[in-house]
Amino acid sequence: MFARILEFGVKIEKRAEFIKVLKNEVVPILKKQVGFREILPFFPDKVGDNVALNITLWTTKTDAERFQNETYPRVYEIVKPFLTTPVTMRLVTLETTLSEHLVETFAA
Repeated sequence: MFARILEFGVKIEKRAEFIKVLKNEVVPILKKQVGFREILPFFPDKVGDNVALNITLWTTKTDAERFQNETYPRVYEIVKPFLTTPVTMRLVTLETTLSEHLVETFAA
């Protein structure tokens, strides 16, 4: 399993609207992607910290790369109004031998 980790500045005052857009517009796009498993959005708890993380889990690295190259530009345009910094992206391997419960959950 692979993870696409995005880090970006987000307009804290628009957090509720941003979450609504993720749920109603971005998640449906993700669910249509081959190999998409889950989205894990993380938002700052305190005012003054505007760095958010968004982790998407993918079956294979190829699936994550395909999304990045073919579909992410459209998703970026949807979320762009909520961002305060450029998005940085990393693609990493999820060590499933240490995440057995998570893997079992996805297999169910």
